[in-house]
Amino acid sequence: MKLSEISVFLNGELQGNPDLEIINVGKIETAKRDEISFISNPLYEKFYNNTNAGALILSKDFEIKNNRTDLSVIRVQDPYLAFVSVVELLTKEEFEDETGISDFCSVGKNCELGEEILISDFVHIGNNCKIEKGVKIYSNCSLGKNVIIGENSVLKANVTIYNGCRIGKNVIIHSGTVIGSDGFGFAQQSNGIFKKIPQNGIVVIEDDVEIGSNCCVDRATLGETRICRGVKIDNQVQIAHNVVIGEDTVIVAQAGISGSTKIGKRCMIGGKVGIVGHLTICDDVIIGAAVGVSKSISKPGIYAGYRAKPIKEELKQEAYIKNLEELRNRIIKLEKNK
Repeated sequence: MKLSEISVFLNGELQGNPDLEIINVGKIETAKRDEISFISNPLYEKFYNNTNAGALILSKDFEIKNNRTDLSVIRVQDPYLAFVSVVELLTKEEFEDETGISDFCSVGKNCELGEEILISDFVHIGNNCKIEKGVKIYSNCSLGKNVIIGENSVLKANVTIYNGCRIGKNVIIHSGTVIGSDGFGFAQQSNGIFKKIPQNGIVVIEDDVEIGSNCCVDRATLGETRICRGVKIDNQVQIAHNVVIGEDTVIVAQAGISGSTKIGKRCMIGGKVGIVGHLTICDDVIIGAAVGVSKSISKPGIYAGYRAKPIKEELKQEAYIKNLEELRNRIIKLEKNK
């Protein structure tokens, strides 16, 4: 596309060559003359002077100290969101034509198959499933019976959906993820042997959710495990039985959420976070990386540390710990001077 067309699409302010042809979005460090890049993080401002990109997306208040006549600029309110929009614009047709049902797939009895769907090689779909319009199911996926997949959802290769689970519209599930496997439920008997508790519930994933690779979302013991609208889940995340994840919450890689925990809306959960079961976390909570959450959180804010404390409290304790050696030496000195 011409740079002028991209600028109009972004409702931006163009400075430079409107006729420059852009074929792709590139990293600012390695972009070429026919690519566009962006700066939203101050750490990347240093690349402005030497990038080979043909154009950059900048914020309206970005200060240009060294004006380059060979570099065009589009100024916008939010460069990062504008970059996302340009990526979508330049790649939106890449997979649009992929439709059809492979001769090497297996579709069970009494299934409803919508229009313009893709079912790739070696996909297995159980009885009584409903696959709505525009769904794409890639190779080696396995769907149990009574599964529903909503419009325009995408299952990448090797995704497994167990019996009865429901997937909403515009959901993306990446390779290796398992939806609806049994929750980890066992009762210890008097002889010490563990007896399995039947897991008879389902998983419900609402619209506009994206789940990364190699995640596990366990079915409920009874009722539902529910991932609400707009949730984004990174790779290798474990979500246990009867968990509820509120709308627009983000969960980063290797987090583990134990059974029956309820997480509110718009939360951000860092990598390697571990959350104990049967807790409630309110809306608008940010939990830092590698935090252990052992108690419910009832106030919005940022939480950090080994036992999930408010960030200011955690920073104070860190400061005390740093001074422990000095305090120890002072005590020893005082003891000697008695």
